[in-house]
Order: sequence, then structure tokens, then C-alpha cells
Amino acid sequence: MDTFTIIIIALGLSMDAVAVAIGMGLSIDTLRIRHGLLIGLFFGIFQATMPIIGWAAGRSLHEYITGVDHWIVFGLLVIIGIKMIYESLQTKTINNEIKILNMYMLFMLSIATSIDALAVGISFALLNGTIITPIIIIGTVTFVLSFLGVGLGKHAGSLLPKGIEIAGGVILIGIGTKILIEHLA
Repeated sequence: MDTFTIIIIALGLSMDAVAVAIGMGLSIDTLRIRHGLLIGLFFGIFQATMPIIGWAAGRSLHEYITGVDHWIVFGLLVIIGIKMIYESLQTKTINNEIKILNMYMLFMLSIATSIDALAVGISFALLNGTIITPIIIIGTVTFVLSFLGVGLGKHAGSLLPKGIEIAGGVILIGIGTKILIEHLA
């Protein structure tokens, strides 16, 4: 898989984390750079770790599903994309009483926003791709965008999260379709 496609996947995967980071920025009364760094670090590390787990699982299954691997990759990316779009259209409330920078809360939000990356890791394995470059790119993109998202949330309000998640979902569906077409051609 080429670097450009990996960057596009990283952008798509990071959208959940960015939307949550924007929401977190909304709920932090006195925003400091360390808040953005902490949130970006948590989200970036988890977005980079989950594909490794998925890749390891996918490598162990590869020999059994080689004939249909492109359909599985397509299915996983489309399902993740549809899930992201569906969840973005649901009504969400932000409870300002929650201690947003509580380590347990950051840990749980990091897991929740990176589950999709687990399935993408499986896709990398099924495509016989390496994992080092993708995890570096995915982790870095998620860190930077989440860091920026915290500040955006503080200054731009709640204007963007829904649209960001929809864009991420559409990107993943598009990449899944591209992979399927390339393997069928």
C-alpha cells in the first residue's frame, strides 16, 4: 500500500478521535497546551497500537482467507465507514460535570476511538502490508489532529464534530471500494 493511501486511511481513522478531542476542548474551562498534548498523546498512541493487534490477528488468519481477502478488507472498511457516519448522525450530549482529563476517562475514550484501527490492522495484514510505516503515520496524524482539535473545540464551539466523522466514514468507504476494484481488475 502506498504512503498516500496510508495517509488518507490515517485521516479517516483519526476523525473519531478528532471529534472527541473537539468535544473535550469544549468542556475544558482553562485550556492549556498540556491538555492538547495529553489528549493527542493518548489518542495517537492508541490509534497506533490497535492496528498492530489487528495486523497480528490478520497474519494468523491470512492463509485461510487468501481467496477472499479483498472482499473482507472492503467489507471491514465499509462497515467502519458506515458506523462512523451513523454514529455522527446520532444526538450526543456533552456532560460538563465529567472530569474530562481523568486518566481513566482518557484511557476509555482512547480505546473507544481506536477500535476501528484494529479492523484496519487486519486489513493491512490481509493485503500483505507491513505495519511499521502505517502505525507511525496513523499515530502521528491522530496525535497532531487531536491536539489541534482540542484547541479548535475551545475556540470554534460545536460546529465541526458531526461533519468530521461523516468525512472520515466516507474516506474509509472510498478506500475500501478502491481496494476491491484494484483486486477485481
